[in-house]
Amino acid sequence: MAIRSNQLMLLALLGVTLQGCSSTPRFNDHFGASVRANLAAQVIDPAAAANTSPASGVDGAAARAAHERYQRSFKETDASAASPLVGGNGLK
Repeated sequence: MAIRSNQLMLLALLGVTLQGCSSTPRFNDHFGASVRANLAAQVIDPAAAANTSPASGVDGAAARAAHERYQRSFKETDASAASPLVGGNGLK
């Protein structure tokens, strides 16, 4: 009789252990939904690429100068940025 109860305990333990291997159709149906929702939340205007009208309020010459200044900032180092803020004696 003790063998029978051990077999039942083993069978119950095996059944509980195999529950972790069951299929998960509820999770599989929604796999990746949070990633897609986060990507969609980052898009302000999905049709912006099709907009052919220029941005209002931006002067072309000023925009070009700003872009060129931005590009030069990677080639030329700023001398004031390399100097220490505080000298060795505590004064600038």
